[in-house]
Amino acid sequence: MTDRTAPSPPQPSRAYLEALDATTRRRAAAFVPLVSGHAGAPADARERVLARAATQEDDVVALAHEVLEHAEEAFEEVQSVAALAALLRAHGHEVEVGTHGLSTSLRASAGRSDGPTVAIVAEYDALPGIGHACGHHLIAAAATGAFLALAEEDLPGRVLLLGTPAEEGNSGKEILARAGFFDGVDAAIMVHPFGYDVVDQPFLGRRQLVVRYTGVAAHASAQPFMGRNALDAVTLNYQAVGLLRQYLPPSDRVHGVVREGGTRPSIVTETAVVEYYVRSAEASTLKDLSNRLEDIAHGIAQATGTVAEIEWDPVPYTLPLRTNGPLAARWAEHQAGRGRTALAGGVVPAELAASTDFGNVSVRIPSIHPMIAVSDPEVALHTREFAAVAATEAGDRAALDGAVGLALTALDWLYDPGLRADVREDFEAAGGVVDVAGYFA
Repeated sequence: MTDRTAPSPPQPSRAYLEALDATTRRRAAAFVPLVSGHAGAPADARERVLARAATQEDDVVALAHEVLEHAEEAFEEVQSVAALAALLRAHGHEVEVGTHGLSTSLRASAGRSDGPTVAIVAEYDALPGIGHACGHHLIAAAATGAFLALAEEDLPGRVLLLGTPAEEGNSGKEILARAGFFDGVDAAIMVHPFGYDVVDQPFLGRRQLVVRYTGVAAHASAQPFMGRNALDAVTLNYQAVGLLRQYLPPSDRVHGVVREGGTRPSIVTETAVVEYYVRSAEASTLKDLSNRLEDIAHGIAQATGTVAEIEWDPVPYTLPLRTNGPLAARWAEHQAGRGRTALAGGVVPAELAASTDFGNVSVRIPSIHPMIAVSDPEVALHTREFAAVAATEAGDRAALDGAVGLALTALDWLYDPGLRADVREDFEAAGGVVDVAGYFA
């Protein structure tokens, strides 16, 4: 019998990853831990929150495991959001599920509505085929645990738990934001698993581009001269984008797939479609890159005698993440109390960058999105290997440490008016509120 086992492709060299890791280790060895100049919350309030967090550890871990088991994709997180709601209700909290136009969003509130408001943000969607390979079950558990640790405190303001669906390949937070989900929120915080502890890792802005070329069908052998081949247009487009990469800033990313390429070799292809994710580290450079890709699409249509139809952002785009410095310093101090050193931006190489719809929150509201180490640095997010590690005790520990960090950072912000003032000043100095919905109009 013939062995039909598919051959394994040669694996890429790990030399560059190893070089990045060596660079990070050198920088980390010289890194001076971040220190906040703010007092934060009173010591007795912190101790009470820490004590509650300790008593709720089993609930937090159980929630992480339950969301991990469900592994529901974007907009389908029915059982996952139900698990969050059930735990909150078991602790006596009122919960809204399905608000602001998304059936799997979640909202819970504690404290005084006449004071400042901080939101702790949860995610819980999984990836197709590989489950929680981005660790969103840990994000959900950490955020919920932080809220529970704070909710029984006599707070000088309000804390919200905001559950946001559909981060993976979509933009649930932007959909919710346009519907008013974040209205009245003065600061927003969340934590994300990673291969390093780092408080300010770059996240790129991301757009989606779909180019549909329409040509003229013809018999590919008898009358090819009567055709205009849309697949040729897509092929040239893909090649042109590849050549463009040499002239892009190092932080820019463009990666694509051919969604449609024809039906039979004997027919000159009438319709072909290519789709790209387009990313950049700054909103302004993302706009420039977008213009260059449009020029390519139209130029190739003219060269091939086809028509190009361009569709931008079938789901809302995301803007680059903006990290708030004073909030980041409070997070770093609290992670030090958990035995973690939260590295500042620039220590972990910026090449290890993805995108998040939390970027759109961060340019509306002062925010942090720190990363918490779960895996070894060489294990990449969105892989089966990361999904496996995130399901271990290391993942559980990250959820617990993340819950404490979020709770204490939120507590500091609520109690300390000087911290709140510096947080706002830092936000305004970084550009203030951005008109996200109209940015590319």
